[in-house]
Amino acid sequence: MEQYKKEFIEFMIDCNVLKFGDFVTKSGRKTPFFVNTGFYRTGAQLRKLGQYYAKAIESKFGLDFDVLFGPAYKGIPLTVAATMAISEEYGKDIRYCSNRKEVKDHGDKGILLGSPIEDGDKVVIIEDVTTAGTSIQETLPIIKAQGEVQPVGLVVSVDRMERGQGTKSALKEIEETYGLRTTAIVTMAEVVEHLYNKEYKGKVIIDDTLKGAIDAYYQQYGAE
Repeated sequence: MEQYKKEFIEFMIDCNVLKFGDFVTKSGRKTPFFVNTGFYRTGAQLRKLGQYYAKAIESKFGLDFDVLFGPAYKGIPLTVAATMAISEEYGKDIRYCSNRKEVKDHGDKGILLGSPIEDGDKVVIIEDVTTAGTSIQETLPIIKAQGEVQPVGLVVSVDRMERGQGTKSALKEIEETYGLRTTAIVTMAEVVEHLYNKEYKGKVIIDDTLKGAIDAYYQQYGAE
């Protein structure tokens, strides 16, 4: 596993973004782990997060695209942080764009904030996590409604590696259904590999009991 992936896993723990316990996902699944990017709350954290996203984007998609789109609300700081990091790390000036939950009818009108999306634009979508692939169904129509644009990829922070609407992973379903390439900074398999029965800051994060709960979760919801 690449060093930056190990660092990102530890970064998520330090920021209280990656948690273990009893949770319910947006799709209604009871899960022993949860990723909440809303806990990135400082300028330093967002700067670092943007760098991890930038690395994942560049390594999978390259930089031949025009707009990075972050769905409201969590996607707004993600797209800002990542476009700034792409500029700093790679010298490429990518435009950022997000949607509003409600259409604005005065001043800067419309459903978008940040850069407009124009005919011919190539767009990469940035999200925190994708569990069952439901959010992309809301995001793509917004992007495609802006004109003759080309959605080229989706990047998330963590690939939960579980089934979407069928038996394949949510990210694989998105690739096949919408023709989008997908990538993640890390997968849950890499998280478990890095943390299982290993101390981090004097504590074993994933012990045998938690590993058993994670394994049971994947027996029920794991992708083929």
